Amino acid sequence: MEDSAAAAAAAAAVPKSLMENLLGLLRVRVKRGVNLAVRDVRSSDPYLVIKMYNQKLKTRVIKRDVNPEWNEDLTLSVIDPNHIVSITVYDHDTFSKDDKMGDAEFDVSSYIEALRMNTTGLSNGTVLKRIQPSKHNCLTEESCIYYNSGKIIQDMILRLQNVECGEVEISLHWIDLPGSKGL
Repeated sequence: MEDSAAAAAAAAAVPKSLMENLLGLLRVRVKRGVNLAVRDVRSSDPYLVIKMYNQKLKTRVIKRDVNPEWNEDLTLSVIDPNHIVSITVYDHDTFSKDDKMGDAEFDVSSYIEALRMNTTGLSNGTVLKRIQPSKHNCLTEESCIYYNSGKIIQDMILRLQNVECGEVEISLHWIDLPGSKGL
């Protein structure tokens, strides 16, 4: 019920010209950061920015915590499943430019591919696809795309790059949007 209300609200906000090319909405649940870099005296005030082509969304700032629990949903409109999603973590500073605390990228093509599978008769927890860490992705461990309660979900832990330490845990969920092109 929550997803259908969110989809209806999102559909009303999307221009009709965009709806014709829109595949649907990608809800990124930003769960938490783990062992993020210290950028202030003893800690950091982290927030996360997620980008996909011309879209840019951010989480709230968590004060003085290098292991922040965001548990926030950020929703992106997907037009092309081949676009890369980038994540950057920053340390919020009041009187100077925010410090970068690392970045990571992931693609959603495998997830979109799994969404197009026939899931009739699958039981909860069925793994549809496994993605292994490689030099071409930022995964710290195997990422599974699985079926649960009528939804296809992908959990992943991303190692932040261009920084001494840090990981971000996220989860992907799909929202079909009434009036969109669909998958």
